[in-house]
Amino acid sequence: MGPLTLPVLDAQDIAWFRDAESLPAAARGAASALARRIGFDEQRCAEVALAVSEAGTNLRRHAVDGTLLLRVVRTADDAGVECVTIDSGPGMADVPHSLTDGVSSAGTLGIGLGAISRLADTIDIHSLPDRGTVLAARFWTKEAARRAAALGEPVVAGLTRPITGEETCGDVWAARAVGAPEQEAAAARRPARQPSAPDPLDWTALTGFRPPAGDARRTPDRTPRPAGAPDTDTDVEPALLLMFCDGLGHGPLAARAADAAAAAFRDGTARHPEGVIAEIHRALRGGRGGAVAVVRIEPQTRTVSFCGVGNVSTFVVDADAGTRRSLLSAPGIVGHQMPTLRTVRQELPRGSGVIMHSDGLTERWQPKNLPGLLAHSPLVAAALLLREAGIRRDDAGVAVAKGAW
Repeated sequence: MGPLTLPVLDAQDIAWFRDAESLPAAARGAASALARRIGFDEQRCAEVALAVSEAGTNLRRHAVDGTLLLRVVRTADDAGVECVTIDSGPGMADVPHSLTDGVSSAGTLGIGLGAISRLADTIDIHSLPDRGTVLAARFWTKEAARRAAALGEPVVAGLTRPITGEETCGDVWAARAVGAPEQEAAAARRPARQPSAPDPLDWTALTGFRPPAGDARRTPDRTPRPAGAPDTDTDVEPALLLMFCDGLGHGPLAARAADAAAAAFRDGTARHPEGVIAEIHRALRGGRGGAVAVVRIEPQTRTVSFCGVGNVSTFVVDADAGTRRSLLSAPGIVGHQMPTLRTVRQELPRGSGVIMHSDGLTERWQPKNLPGLLAHSPLVAAALLLREAGIRRDDAGVAVAKGAW
């Protein structure tokens, strides 16, 4: 097992585009604006805009119920643009062949997918005939692309989508590596997540309650460890912490709770799930609160530790067996009603993945019905799950972790 690859540490300026006549032009303009704002030169901005326009045009021509996501992604040192398309269209039986210029099923020149592949720094496509296609493309500057290639594909990625009619989402995921000094140092250099814009209906204004100024989020993790678990002060086992929060309700107040949970997670010092949740609990006092689950993945020992409170679904998926194992959360609301925290520790099958999602996705999905789910990047796997299990009447969020364990 090699060193953990740091995940894409943050995703900002998330914009979803539904299938409409204006989708290609709207997505092209938004992509160009995002690329320009994070410092891409004019040539690279034009390339990103062209690739995103081709992706949007493909959705209009071929897709059924297609959507396109644009967002800025950040590592510790760089920022890039990410584009994801999801559809339930006719799909492709041979993806490599479809990437060849001149191949078209609609009587066009057939250069769309090939152009996206050439212009993107990374591209991953999952497609099944009569089921649909998921495409994920990432764009960096030239120097940033070299650094990203050296890191390799992130071991964790996720997607969030607000309920229909809202612009902000109350679901959030975040990840950080612990136990590896060079990775923790890199994590410390990452840019801070931008807070949500001030909201006239903020919880403090409605209730008159403001958390005490001394309610620090960096309290040492003193929650008792599970039997046999190492102490946080001496724990050097490389591990990945993954947190998922579903802020209660939806809209701006739920998004503020989710943002507070993500900030507490990123700024926290706890290295084990129950300690992380305790830190988030303190940060969410006085607000809406939420459902929170945390996993700690230790690749060298192929184990996963889990602690959760509230309605966050967490599964260990065995790709080879086509099965999933549920990790159950305790009832309660982080920030309000906390149960006694307990961590469970289980073995990770080889080639397995860990999937976390809110109740904006149903639990009816099964790995055996999603061929290739873990054969692709975590981002494509998350998009595939969102397509298959996501619902429009609630905020929806999903995070996927998979690596060489």
